[in-house]
Amino acid sequence: MLEVIFLGTGGIMPTRERNVPAIALRYNGEIILFDVGEGTMRQMNTAKLSPMKVEKIFITHFHGDHYLGLAALIQTMNLWDREKPLHIYGPKYTFEFVQHFLNSGFFRPGFKIHVHELGETRLKFGDYEIWSFKVEHGIPALGYVFKEKDKRGKFLPEKLAQYGLSEGPILGKLEREGKIEWNGKTIYLEDVTGPRRKGVKVVYTGDTEPTERVRLFAERADLLIHEATYLDPAHRGDSYHSTVEEACEVAKTAKVKLLALFHRAFRYTYDEYLSGASRICREFGVNFIVPRDFDVLTFKSGKFNVRNLPEERG
Repeated sequence: MLEVIFLGTGGIMPTRERNVPAIALRYNGEIILFDVGEGTMRQMNTAKLSPMKVEKIFITHFHGDHYLGLAALIQTMNLWDREKPLHIYGPKYTFEFVQHFLNSGFFRPGFKIHVHELGETRLKFGDYEIWSFKVEHGIPALGYVFKEKDKRGKFLPEKLAQYGLSEGPILGKLEREGKIEWNGKTIYLEDVTGPRRKGVKVVYTGDTEPTERVRLFAERADLLIHEATYLDPAHRGDSYHSTVEEACEVAKTAKVKLLALFHRAFRYTYDEYLSGASRICREFGVNFIVPRDFDVLTFKSGKFNVRNLPEERG
């Protein structure tokens, strides 16, 4: 099962109402972090997420609101006697900036930290892959795709009966090897299973101006988390950010199932932003949410359902 947990949903600076960017993906017991703005450790405590279960951190770019929580997170891991290595991924200069962090103050981690600088890269991890792609933010910056591997279809009882197969080790061999010899015939896995099931796809843009690469990598995503800092293009100035309208346009052309509008500027209240976004997204016919801190999206039966942790706990 996949859960997307929004630990910080605003941009630029934290406010009383929301923190700066950090997203946790929880998949089969592992927690993967995308960005670690200041205060991420506190947000994880509130969400009851253990930093000891984090093996990979993906940083989109090195503006403070996206990475300044990294030092606190690493020092907490060290305080709790972490032994497992930590992998940190990011754009050009990631190695240099992480080394500055690790060499600051009277502190040295007691566990290994592996730093990986990425371009447009495809990383394979067991049941899922993570792809990085370049975005446009005026500095080296990346977006990321989490893509679960497609799964085989279910065994079809009527097809098994047709070939004289039943539950047992022989089906395990068929699943592992893709084909077996049985009663003088070669039987392929596809002969006795239904259609393959598409793995879930989640795309996170980080901070970016509108770019064709986002649309290409977001094609038919189950969830697109697109920065949409501003409601009004006039508020953008010369910053390298996107508006709600631009994010909606990407979601529509890429045929995205659900758009999460992310990185809201602190000039807008939540209600003001939600009202403006609702009007714009309706015009595009886009299914969208404006996540709050501690909203959780759970992927089940082919779609994401949303809940909020503090509300859930009363």
